[in-house]
Amino acid sequence: MSATLSATYLIETPLDPRKVAEVMAGEQSCGTFTRVAGETDALRERARAMVEAVDPVGHVAQPSLPNAFLERKGIGGPWHRARVRIAFPYENVGVNLPTLAATLAGNLYDLGEVTGMRLERVALPTSYRQQFDFPHYGIAGTRQATGVREGALVGTILKPNVGMSAGETAALVARLCAAGVDFIKDDEVCANPVHAPLAQRVPAVMAVVREHRAHTGKQVMVAFNITDETDAMRRHADLVAREGGNCVMVSLNWCGFSAVQTLRRHTDLAIHAHRNGYGAMSRDPMLGIGFQAYQTLWRLAGVDHMHVHGLQGKFAQTDEEVIESAHDCYTPLAVDATGHDIERDQVMPAFSSGQWAGTVPATWRAVGRDDLLFMAGGGILAHPDGPAAGVQSLRDAWGAVRAGQSLDDASRDAPALAAALRFFGH
Repeated sequence: MSATLSATYLIETPLDPRKVAEVMAGEQSCGTFTRVAGETDALRERARAMVEAVDPVGHVAQPSLPNAFLERKGIGGPWHRARVRIAFPYENVGVNLPTLAATLAGNLYDLGEVTGMRLERVALPTSYRQQFDFPHYGIAGTRQATGVREGALVGTILKPNVGMSAGETAALVARLCAAGVDFIKDDEVCANPVHAPLAQRVPAVMAVVREHRAHTGKQVMVAFNITDETDAMRRHADLVAREGGNCVMVSLNWCGFSAVQTLRRHTDLAIHAHRNGYGAMSRDPMLGIGFQAYQTLWRLAGVDHMHVHGLQGKFAQTDEEVIESAHDCYTPLAVDATGHDIERDQVMPAFSSGQWAGTVPATWRAVGRDDLLFMAGGGILAHPDGPAAGVQSLRDAWGAVRAGQSLDDASRDAPALAAALRFFGH
């Protein structure tokens, strides 16, 4: 068999997991439910996926998902759970990201043999990974573009999410720039609305960003949401570049791999990758795709920042999942000839959802580094003393954890942090 890439799945089935694993390998390579003419031993040797491991992880009394195929055959429980690792010949796929995704996460979800199927992890040979795009900015490039050499990048999200005109949006951006943020992004539901089309919003916003840079020397990174059909996204990116911007945002799941790859190869701007909708793929523990596999596929498209949600935030993910997701972003997919990680093959994790100064200590303890976007909407804009105090409260909090101080101790000499603890602490 030719060189391979591997994928690990969590499956649930009332059948023998080893036999189901063989069905999975055949279905996603050269086989089907029965051997067909032309499926020679030589072809199978060259093109068939191979089961590398089947590790039982327990049993359950009820199936996680309905399955009409098993019901028709009168097959019941107990239902066995197992982790299955399969090696796929990458010559079956080539340098083709949509087909790679279809191979690793396609019809497997519809197999009649399973009542649970989750793609958990993907491992790629360096030689294969290097044929795809790398981040253009990543961690180091984002730091350079914003002038933030150390410490977490403090960012925010434009609120209200939608409804503001281009002029109102620019006025808010001006306030946020003056408040001292490093990064500003559109909300995922605000891309090219009638009341603030990108053709008006980008020039209006970038005018105030350029003015702020002229007065302070600091370039605030603004991630304009250019989610659209592919040709429109290229036009939007060109507009951002002409106006002196350096970042665009896309809703990954609704644009698709091909569109994001096309955008990456069209522009040198940073791509801020928003994963909205990922919960539909991930929240059921026996269905969908885990973040390690998800972010691996999207990193092949060359994105620079990746959303991981936030610790102690407002969304459903556990803190453990958020922490693991951040570390996935830091883990290079490729190594060099000496076996060392290729550092440029990292993306910057974006922490958001209910973040404020009080969630900084948990983030620092969990991640152990501050190469991240720490984005607070209400944590900045709703601060009782205004956005500038909101930004300062975050910087105070990050300074405290880096110095080994508690927030309570640090707040004695940090009025913005003290006000945040009083206001948001409940």
